[in-house]
Amino acid sequence: MPDAPVLTALHGGAAGDGADRPDAVTVDGRSCSYEELLGAAGAVARRAAGTKAFVVEATASLETVAAVVGGLLAGVPAVPLAPDSGPAEREHILRDSGAEALPVDFAERADFPGAPAGDAALVLYTSGTTGPPKGVVLSRAAVAADLDALADAWQWTAQDTLVHGLPLFHVHGLVLGVLGALRHGSRLVHTGRPTPGAYAAAGGSLYFGVPTVWHRVVRDEAAARALSGARLLVSGSAPLPAPVFHGMQELTGQQPVERYGMTETLITLSARADGPRLPGAVGTPLPGVTTRIEQSADGIGELQLRSPTLFEGYLGRPDATAASYTADGWFRTGDIASVDADGTHRIVGRASTDLIKSGGYRIGAGEVENALLAHPAVREAAVVGAAHADLGQEIVAYVVADGVTGEELTDFVASLLSVHKRPRRVRFLAELPRNAMGKPQKRLLPPA
Repeated sequence: MPDAPVLTALHGGAAGDGADRPDAVTVDGRSCSYEELLGAAGAVARRAAGTKAFVVEATASLETVAAVVGGLLAGVPAVPLAPDSGPAEREHILRDSGAEALPVDFAERADFPGAPAGDAALVLYTSGTTGPPKGVVLSRAAVAADLDALADAWQWTAQDTLVHGLPLFHVHGLVLGVLGALRHGSRLVHTGRPTPGAYAAAGGSLYFGVPTVWHRVVRDEAAARALSGARLLVSGSAPLPAPVFHGMQELTGQQPVERYGMTETLITLSARADGPRLPGAVGTPLPGVTTRIEQSADGIGELQLRSPTLFEGYLGRPDATAASYTADGWFRTGDIASVDADGTHRIVGRASTDLIKSGGYRIGAGEVENALLAHPAVREAAVVGAAHADLGQEIVAYVVADGVTGEELTDFVASLLSVHKRPRRVRFLAELPRNAMGKPQKRLLPPA
């Protein structure tokens, strides 16, 4: 074995209630023990050893878990691939990463003593919103540092049962939701699909979800109340609307924990299990993380950070890697944020789409979206800036709502926020375009 394996609990470094259980890991109704998982991963590692990288068809399955663990055993980075990837995206990732396709048979078992640890644990591909997807190289040390920082913030232990149903080709579902359980020794229940009923039936102490999942849970009162016995409900991957935050508090008896991260940084900010949790806030820096806000007169600017969880770079793209850092070595997140007096961070949105400059004001789209979502008739909201001859940009709101007019929503926002932050135009849609993690895709909205 490598001197410091990432999955310390899986390798016997932590003793949890579920470590020797036949259902220590359950994915979509199939279960295995740690011993069975290591055997299946050993068979993958034997095939992967000596390769540059290998592709993992990242379905919600024990095969996916065994493949990623096998890569860590062999010291070879796994490249998770979304099962619904289109031919062009699939071809690009295979060509760009140089990864090989390897068969994975969970019934096959093999011992694998472990190879010298390679630097790279995973290569995760970005969504490609600004061009072809880029391969983000994550090191073993970064993964371990992040999972340990989250254990500190969330009081995550081997006595927890972690429940989620998130995709296994993103940081949230794979790194936090699988590798985290195998590092800390908590029993893992992946529900296959993240339905309210499946979450309610799982009986977990620690739950992960994206805002879309929690919105559906809140709409299912019985399922929401069934989660009242959980220790911690964590939301991430997109901003959690304030009405959903309050609905979770009312129905489960606890406020959700929100956190912030990127593929390139892993998780860097979070509310703590023993600290305040505020709607619209993503907490304070995790241990080892330092942040700063690009200077601006109005208190908001680009969030920049230094952290042991940072990526190694974009695969084969040194220019893009260099461009993601400031001249003095801070990673540029591209997200606009503000920091309260107590150090609590709030994410306003992406600099490229969510910082609106209108009439000399700098306005965060997220603040306007939260105001719209506070209206009882509004179910979804997305706000953008559109070119305007006089103002520079005007605020345009896309909403999913019933029984309300655009003028009423404009007046409602003006009553909650400064008048200059009100939408100048409101467009009604049947639904907002979203990706697999529930993030609204503003580039896919119809023209303003």
